[in-house]
Amino acid sequence: MRLFIAINLNDEMHDALMEMQGSLRLSSMGGNYTKEENLHLTLAFIGEYSDPDEVLDALETVSFRPFDIELSGYGTFGDLWWVGTTDPSGLEAVVRRIRKALADRGIPFDRKRFVPHITILRKATPGKQGKPALDVPAAGMTVESISLMRSERGRHGMIYTEIGGIRGETGK
Repeated sequence: MRLFIAINLNDEMHDALMEMQGSLRLSSMGGNYTKEENLHLTLAFIGEYSDPDEVLDALETVSFRPFDIELSGYGTFGDLWWVGTTDPSGLEAVVRRIRKALADRGIPFDRKRFVPHITILRKATPGKQGKPALDVPAAGMTVESISLMRSERGRHGMIYTEIGGIRGETGK
C-alpha cells in the first residue's frame, strides 16, 4: 500500500490552484496537470508500507494547534511545477513531530528536506512563449486536520483516498 501524510486543501485553495493551472494551459504549457481532487500538501511520504494502522498509531501521538497557511510563490523541481505556502515555521514544526513519530516506530519515510509545496503540473513542457510568469492568487486556510492518505493507480491516473487522520487541539 502506497501511503503519505498530507494536508487536504479547502475550496478556496483548490479554486486558486485551478486558476493557476488555467493560466498555464492558456500559455500552452503541456504536461500532466494535477487533478483538482488530488491537490494536497504532502508532509511525509511513506511509500509502500503494509500496515496503515501502525502509521495511524504513530500519527495519533502527534499534537498540534490549528494554524494558518496561505499560497505564496511558485517554483519548479526540474519539470515539476509547484506552488508554495506561508507559515513555514509552524508547518515545519508539525512536520518535525510527524517525522519523529514515524522514526520512533521504525516506519520508513522519505527523509529529504521538507519544502512545503503543492504540485500543480508534472512533466511540464513549455509552449511557444517559453515558461510563463504566474500570479499566485490570494488564498488560505486554517489547518485543522492532517490526513493519512493512500495512493493507487487508477485507469485515469492516481486516486488518493483518506484512510484516517488527526485533528488539531483547540481551546488551550
